[in-house]
Order: sequence, then C-alpha cells, then structure tokens
Amino acid sequence: MHCRSCEMMIEEEINKIPGIKKIDVDHKKGIAEILYDDVPPPEELIKQAIKDAGYETGTEKRHIFSRNTKDYTDLITSISIVIIIYLILSAAGIHGVGFSTTDDLSNIWVIFLIGITAGMSSCMALVGGLVLGMAARFAEKNPQASPLQKFKPHIFFNAGRIISYFFLGGLIGTIGSTIKFSPGILGYLVITAGIVMLFLGLQLIKIFPVISRFQLTLPKVISKTFGIVRHAPKEYSNKNAMTLGALTFFLPCGFTQAMQVYAISTGSFTTGAVVMGIFALGTTPGMLGIGGLTSIFKGKKADKFFTFIGVTVIALAFFNISNGLNLAGISLLPSTTSTEQGKNIVPPKDEDGKQIINMTQSYRGYSPNEFTVKKGIPVKWVIESEDNYSCASSLILPKYEISKNLTQGENIIEFTPSETGRVSFTCSMGMYKGWINVIE
Repeated sequence: MHCRSCEMMIEEEINKIPGIKKIDVDHKKGIAEILYDDVPPPEELIKQAIKDAGYETGTEKRHIFSRNTKDYTDLITSISIVIIIYLILSAAGIHGVGFSTTDDLSNIWVIFLIGITAGMSSCMALVGGLVLGMAARFAEKNPQASPLQKFKPHIFFNAGRIISYFFLGGLIGTIGSTIKFSPGILGYLVITAGIVMLFLGLQLIKIFPVISRFQLTLPKVISKTFGIVRHAPKEYSNKNAMTLGALTFFLPCGFTQAMQVYAISTGSFTTGAVVMGIFALGTTPGMLGIGGLTSIFKGKKADKFFTFIGVTVIALAFFNISNGLNLAGISLLPSTTSTEQGKNIVPPKDEDGKQIINMTQSYRGYSPNEFTVKKGIPVKWVIESEDNYSCASSLILPKYEISKNLTQGENIIEFTPSETGRVSFTCSMGMYKGWINVIE
C-alpha cells in the first residue's frame, strides 16, 4: 500500500463481507485489523476482497534493497521515459526553466509542474484520505445525487485550498521581507528542500523498502491545534469542505514545505502569494481526480505509476540541490588558481585603473557567462539587462556578498577580487549561473 487512499479502498471492499463490525487498515504496517461477530468470516473472502481492491496478501521482510526484480524493471523503464521526455523538450528548444514574461515570476510553470507532481504523489498520499472520506460522507448524505453533484465536495475542497494557499503564501512572504537572507542561507534552504524531495522520491521508487516506514503523516498535535481532524468527521457541508481544504496548508508535505521555504525567501507578499497559489493550483488535477486516479492507479498499476513519479521527483530534487549549491557558492569540483583557467577567454578592458567586463542578461540567462580578471584590481561589471522580468534579473555573487536586482538597460556592479580562484555568480534561484576566474 502507498497511502491513506489505499487503506480506504481496502476497507471499503472488506466491509462488504457479512459479519464485519469494524476494519482498520494501516498502510505503514501493511496490516488490516478486523473486528467481527461471533463467527469469523472465511479467510478466502477476505483475501478476495483485498484482491478486488487491487492488492495482494502475504508477508515480506523489509530489506535495505528490494529483492523484487520487477521493482528494478519498473525503475529502468521510468528512467528511460523521463530521459526521453527530457530529450524531446531539449530538441524542442526548452533547455531552461525561464521564459519571457510580464512579471517577476518567470519560473511559474516550474512551480506549477512541481504542484502537479505533488498532487500525484505526496499531497495525494497525505490529503487523499481526507478528500475521499469527505466525498464519501457527501455521497452517504445524498444517495440520489448525480455523478456531477457528487463532484461538488472536490470543488469546494480545492477552492478552499487554493484561496488559503494564496493568502497564507502572501503572509509568509511578508514575514520573509523582515528577514534578509544571505545568498548562503538561501542556498542551504533550497538544498534542504531538495533533500526532502529526494527522500520522498526514494520512497516512491520502492528500491529501498526499509525507508518506506519513515512516512510524513499528520501529527496529532497539528491536527488538534488547527482542527483538521475535527472538521473532517463532521456531517458534510460546503463550508466544512472549504475549511478542510484551507487547513491542508499546515500539513507536513515535503513539496508544500519546499514551496513555503521559497515563498519566505521572496520577501514579498505578492510573489509569496503567487508562488503558493500556483503550487496549489498545480496540485488540483491530482486532488480533483483522486477518486478516479486511485481506482486506475492501484495494485500493480500503482507500482509503475509511483515509480515514474518517484524518478521525476528525484530528478527535481537533484535540480534543487544543484541550484542550492550554486546559491551557497559551493563547488563540488576543485578550484584552480593557475592562469590556464582563462586562457581561452577574452581578457577585460582596462579603463581608469579598473577592469571592465561586459555581460548581457536575458530570459535565457547570461552571455557571456565566464570572465577572467586579475586579483587586487577593481572590477567594473557592466550588465545590459534585456529582460528585467525574468529570474535571471536577480543576480547574486555569493563570494563578495553582492545581490542586485537588475533594471532594464545598463547596470553596474563594482568590486575588488581579493583572492585567486573561480568565483561563481547566479540568479536568485540558482538556475542560471556563470563564473569569474581570478588570476594573479
């Protein structure tokens, strides 16, 4: 089993067996506990009910590495699909995550993509049970409702979710404006978010069964504090559905927390609100279709589906960790200090005792993105910004604690390199980068 939704489907099938008084399924333990009347139901009926739900019974010790060859076959297939998709996007000219836009959120589609991934995986696992339970209570209260009417709880739940994510995202963005994060701290925050995503992805691919027992679940303290569980069992109402959706902002979903970290780092109510609102909107397809998706992707089909999602999540995790390392100014490759670093790069111009380097910034990044300068001589860095509404317009040089939001036209940054080596610069998200080689 993968999540609370799996539990509910198994419970529903077993409850159809006569004589069952209560059923409690735990996806983390892999156990179904059944309370029955005087005569126990036939074991064959229970196994058949579990099979009808799309699952199987048996015992399996959790090893560090999976001993099921099918898991590795699914993994190789999923990796191949992800690589093919990447190559197709690259062939279509989609190399980066930025594109020209009319606001300062050129990576909106990336946030939306992460939302879709979360809605199909961790958010579905964490919130799916609440959604299905709420929909089930509505159906029980309205047995004559049409299929379209039964969709109503999902609409109100997601409406409450998007609205709360928008306003609460703006709130934490405002809080971030009172805290000035250094590029290094921002880098470590992004790395942390990437590590959380990596852990979630490793759980989904099932290659490491031993880590599946460590799941992000709803802590009782949080559920009691914010009344999430209190709203869930109430008799259905549109208000309760919206409230329940709104309160999911506080659930410990790794993807949600990663986006919350990003929203805080923006230091802006508007940007923080848009980040969290777009993320919630991205999770909506998975949340709206959870009833159909959980009936389609279950049992063996679910293994393939979650393995593919897991590979995608891991790829995004490494992408975030790489960006975080760029922001923190950490290079995994050894830095050289010889003059060989810049032998193929045009040297800077000299003007009034300063080294002049020229660069153009656009929505595609920086051009050129590598320079050579001499140690101890002031540098005048002239940057022509062609698109100040892209992610690349927020420029950071961590080594010298320089952070500048580029405006349309000419921008000038001045500093004096104090030691030799390869110094990196990057956009505020660590996605676009370049280097300044400092030589004797």
